[in-house]
This record gives sequence, C-alpha cells and structure tokens, in this order.
Amino acid sequence: MTLRRLSPCKINLLLNILGRRPDGFHELETIFHPVPLMDELELTRSDQVGIRLTCDLPELSVDGSNLVVRAAHLFFETAKILRPGIDLHLTKRIPLAAGLGGGSSNAAQTLLGLNTLYDEPLGAAQLDGLAATLGSDVNFFLQEGPALAVGRGEAVSSVESFPALSGQGLFLFHPGFGISTAWAFGELGRYPQALNGRAGRAADLEALLRHGSLRAAGQSFYNSLEAPALKKFPILGLYQDFLREQGAWAALMSGSGSTTFALFDSLPKARAVVQPFRERFGEVGWLQTVAL
Repeated sequence: MTLRRLSPCKINLLLNILGRRPDGFHELETIFHPVPLMDELELTRSDQVGIRLTCDLPELSVDGSNLVVRAAHLFFETAKILRPGIDLHLTKRIPLAAGLGGGSSNAAQTLLGLNTLYDEPLGAAQLDGLAATLGSDVNFFLQEGPALAVGRGEAVSSVESFPALSGQGLFLFHPGFGISTAWAFGELGRYPQALNGRAGRAADLEALLRHGSLRAAGQSFYNSLEAPALKKFPILGLYQDFLREQGAWAALMSGSGSTTFALFDSLPKARAVVQPFRERFGEVGWLQTVAL
C-alpha cells in the first residue's frame, strides 16, 4: 500500500525570543502561517524489514540523521511495531536551511502518514509528543492553518485565518545559502535586546491582523534572529529594503533564515516585482510568488 502526502512550508509572521530557559532552549512566542508550496512524501509498506529513505535531492542525507527517518523510528517504537517495513521517498521543492520549516514539515507528514498506513495506533496527543521531541517546528505541521506557538515553539495553538492576509501576494526569496539555526540562536547573547524581547508582541500583531490596517500590521512584524543574521549577511537587509521600495507592506526574514518574504496587496503585485528584483540582485537563488 502506498500513501502520498503533501508537505507544506511556513513563514513566521513574528518570532520573538523571550530569553534563555533553564533547559538550554529559548523561550519564545511566534506566529506561524502555512505557505502552499509543497514537498511530497511517498510512503510504501514493504515486506522487506527496515526503514529506507530516498530523495531526489542528492545533497540531502537519507541516513538516521534525517528527520524523516528519525520520525519513522519514533513512530514504530511508540506504536510497538517491532519489525516494520517501509519505503519512503521524498521529493524536495522547499530549499534546505531556509527558515521555511521544510524538514520539520517532512517529519510531521511522516508521523501522520505512518499513522494512517498502520491504522492509527497513536492518538493526537501521542503524535504531538513525538513531534515535540523531533524539533520545535514539527508540532505546527500536525495541524492546518495559522497558529500561535509559545514555549520553545512546541506548544501550538491553532488560530482562525487572518482576514487581512486573504488574497495577499507572498514573495519568497532564498539566496542560495543557508543559516544554521544553532548558530543564529547561539549568537543572540551578543544582542541583549533581541535575546530578551518584550512579551506580548504576538498578541499585538494578531490583533492588528484581525482588526487593524495592513500598514500598521506591517510595522509589527518582527524576528529576533534578524539581529545576528542581518549583521553577518547584510544582503538580507538590502532585499527587504528593495521589496518595501517596490510596495511591500511587510518584509521579514522567516525563522532562522535565510529566506526573505514580503507581502503585497495582491499576487499580481508580488509577481510584478520578480523582474526588477532579478535585475537588481541577479538570477541566482530560489524565488517563488504565491497567493495566501
């Protein structure tokens, strides 16, 4: 039996770090928003015992370090399936180390897909617990739609879609280099204001997206990790400046980067920026426009 699952990515409309926790992680509040750009995961039950992952992207590791393989091991261990046989094939369309949560999404779809293939031995709470052990963004991808997350990002609460974002044009650009999440968080100690943000920014932005103007909301988009990232990679700030000059009402780095996203009043307006952006910054890099 074969099952195919689409694996979406995300942007962080806000990522506000609230300090370091005693367990070594960082306390944060963030607003996730799904993006309808997808990897694809194919899961096939096999008579041959073992967990086997293949991928169309040669540079992606397919051994036990891959989140998909780790998710599969956790699932079978928790479900007490002793001799599983599963072939997994991942088609990657979301860039690596991009701040878009591609790997976390792949892991979440592995958990959900295996639970379906094996007649749902695990409940939602168990899947949520497994996701939290895999990574802070994985829990978000177990649900659909935007969400608010707190803690280290694993405590996810779904929220209603934001009317202000309906039909907006999303511009996404990944420059061809990644930023290590561990490095970005590790550098925060050099930026005390970014490390110890003001609590409540997520609630403020959510209220603006529901009841305020887009222009006002755009000023409240915030990412603590821009402090180290834009210092090391100033080109990321130049992308944002250019996109705002072209009419974006919000421009921000997503997650730990290096993807820059910008929001325009419509998809045609976002698409109209592609050519001038390429003329300014060249043809290298992954660029997508999509309607929210």
